[in-house]
Amino acid sequence: MIHVAGAGIFGLSCAWILAQRGARVRVFEAQAIGAGSSGGHVGALAPHAPDNWNVKKALQLDSLLAAPDFWAGVGAASSLPTGYARTGRLQPVPDAATADRLPDRIAAAARHWPPDMGMSLTRDPHSTPIAATLIPHSPTGLWLHDGLTARLNPRPALAALAAAIRATGAEIIEGQPAPPDHNPTIWATGTPGLSDLNRALDRRIGQGVKGQSLLIGHAAPDSPQAFADGLHIVPHADGTTAIGSTSENTYDHDRPDDQAHDLLTRAKALCPAFADAPLLDIWAGLRPRARSRAPVLAPWPNRPGHLIVNGGFKIGFGMAPLLADLAAQFLLDDRRDLPDLFALP
Repeated sequence: MIHVAGAGIFGLSCAWILAQRGARVRVFEAQAIGAGSSGGHVGALAPHAPDNWNVKKALQLDSLLAAPDFWAGVGAASSLPTGYARTGRLQPVPDAATADRLPDRIAAAARHWPPDMGMSLTRDPHSTPIAATLIPHSPTGLWLHDGLTARLNPRPALAALAAAIRATGAEIIEGQPAPPDHNPTIWATGTPGLSDLNRALDRRIGQGVKGQSLLIGHAAPDSPQAFADGLHIVPHADGTTAIGSTSENTYDHDRPDDQAHDLLTRAKALCPAFADAPLLDIWAGLRPRARSRAPVLAPWPNRPGHLIVNGGFKIGFGMAPLLADLAAQFLLDDRRDLPDLFALP
């Protein structure tokens, strides 16, 4: 029996892949499914910029390309929507200097990304492969479009993952932390888990970074998402649109505050179509960021059979398919050559 501690995106993804491969799995969640940083709204599966290519960007690309099959399998097993779709992304070009730099970025995308998912500049967002209906203002009249970016709806996606896992006969126990000494155990416990590691290993492995996001009632379900002024604006299939997220290294509490309302002000300035959109929900919480800024996928030192999967921060949903597959290989196939990028900092 493999235990998984944590029912956020990393824990549930690992449990799903393990169960698919025939392992007996039991998930423990100290609070409730999605109680941590995975329970937000945004769900932007956005790639790193393709210039200055490196191992981190290549591994993220592998995971983004694995996502359609991953989420299709979850949807089929659960009969629930995940909100996944590769709808692309628009980014307004803010000034001429940025426009001058973009041909090199577009060429890098052509080198490294699949040919039908590359980048291009446009003056007419309505002419992109998926016509944009949610168009942020561009001071230059130019927008950068890419066809690789995808979206999913975090809360429905987690619900579908949980249902898919239970459909295999695996257990998910909410309101109960995992036993500390069971072997093997995957530790996917987010910010509290990073704090535990800091104490156990007597060094800083990572910390929580406060994030806040909004959900508004604006329907643009088939439009590409947008990234502008540091905001991800993600239209979901259910007729809502997510806006986020803040990144706050200093904070007094993990609850919503004035910065959340500032997100809406900024979004309305970018997209006047939001002027009358109702505010449906505000999320705030601590997102786990490892000191290395890459996710952690590594054995727990001096605890044989214990594997850490943590530190998703802004890219957790995008990296989950790859990390879950590697975790399954580690536990079921005795794979020990995990990428150095994911080592404990």
